[in-house]
Amino acid sequence: MLSRAFTKPKKSPKNGDQSDGGGSKSGFILESEDCMVGFMDDLPVIVCGQGESRVGLREILRSSVGVMGESPLGMTEKVVLLQGKVYALKRFRRTIVRRKEFARRVERLAMVSGRCEYLVPVTAYLYTKRIKFVVCDYHPMGSLADLLAGEREFGHTALVWNQRLIIALSIAQAISFIHTRCPPYDKKMQMNVHGNIKASNVMININFTACLSDYGFTQLAEFEKVSDTGQRKPASNAKTDYCNELNQKSDIFNFGVILLDMLGGSEAPGLRDCIEASKEIIKEGNIEFFEFPVEGHERKQALQVLDIALACTSKVPVARPSIEKILRALGDVIIK
Repeated sequence: MLSRAFTKPKKSPKNGDQSDGGGSKSGFILESEDCMVGFMDDLPVIVCGQGESRVGLREILRSSVGVMGESPLGMTEKVVLLQGKVYALKRFRRTIVRRKEFARRVERLAMVSGRCEYLVPVTAYLYTKRIKFVVCDYHPMGSLADLLAGEREFGHTALVWNQRLIIALSIAQAISFIHTRCPPYDKKMQMNVHGNIKASNVMININFTACLSDYGFTQLAEFEKVSDTGQRKPASNAKTDYCNELNQKSDIFNFGVILLDMLGGSEAPGLRDCIEASKEIIKEGNIEFFEFPVEGHERKQALQVLDIALACTSKVPVARPSIEKILRALGDVIIK
């Protein structure tokens, strides 16, 4: 947690120059044994599209109140600033670009994500020698993964069918916005791919619409093998990890994994082939597949979404439907 990494700074000269965080004279000192970070001068956080802010690294470090989740890209923390504003801070373990390119990419991602209501906007960032992070909007309802895992732990049904359908549609609309970006490339950055779609990156609004977070972050930092505490996946799902390849077909595959998870529970993605082989039996009602109570018209809708999920998770990438076809199919589910 960032607050644990903060140590009381030594007093610096009143008129001392601010460090840029990247040179050999940086005030940062890293002690690898206990991960203690000290600094002499404060560094301003950069607000996307505006430049330096009045909020500095010192306030950010003091404002971290808890770890929300951890992934191969880094750690997500809840930050409550002095003004009472709450944000989600995503700190990267290992970035793949240097300071100038990191800033350019974050600014570009912030501009694009700010245009879509189904994407979590990036509001600020900081790049120093030891700490690199972005600041995003905070969603008090948490992620889809947290919501599902928390209720399953106590044997409850977290979401009714209509709420799950709204969430699925929101995710599809976010993917559609990304996949139709034109031009698809911005210098060396691919703008028409998300790259890290998973349940822990689906943030839930109070009306049960959803927003995708972490758009483009795989083009800022690299994956490192750690346990994804934000998703709480059981060991039985080890063979059905999300696809980390940076292309649209992988985005579609990951969307299908989320659908299977929402339909049949956390073990469903790992049983994908068995589900497809038993699809007719499931439709006849001889096998109880859905983890939530559903019957009549809603059951027909859920079965249609199951067909979409199976198509998205096809082992053959070219056989997976485009997001346009998926949106049309979801539209038919809602209308019928």
